[in-house]
Amino acid sequence: MSTNDDRKEKIIHARVPEDLDRELKMNAGRLGLSVSNLVRNVLQNAFGLVEGIVVDSAEVARTARGETAPVAPLVGRPPAVLGYQPLVLAMNALCHLCNAILPKGSDAALLVTDPPGPRVFVCSKCVKEVTHASTDPT
Repeated sequence: MSTNDDRKEKIIHARVPEDLDRELKMNAGRLGLSVSNLVRNVLQNAFGLVEGIVVDSAEVARTARGETAPVAPLVGRPPAVLGYQPLVLAMNALCHLCNAILPKGSDAALLVTDPPGPRVFVCSKCVKEVTHASTDPT
């Protein structure tokens, strides 16, 4: 028999403007998700973006100071990106880089890292931007 104390997930209440409430409900309905699941997915992805920005910012600052030894990041070093595996999504997802909603059936890519980590999806637009930026000779 389960009680409320046995639950691992916590409930967060937040006040949002009416227009944001409408947008959340519209997008959740379009994606076949509950508003709660959509908000949870967005929040989880947002923390991943913030972590990456903090790590990247530390690296930029280190380089700007002319330091050659890497500094210990505040939130952990992200794994090395090995590549992007194209796929057609069988579930709704969020782009790890731009936070775009990726509906089931859309083209995307799975981020392949070393060491392996959690599944991370990237939209086709971001894959093109990242791969073209890394091969651009300018």
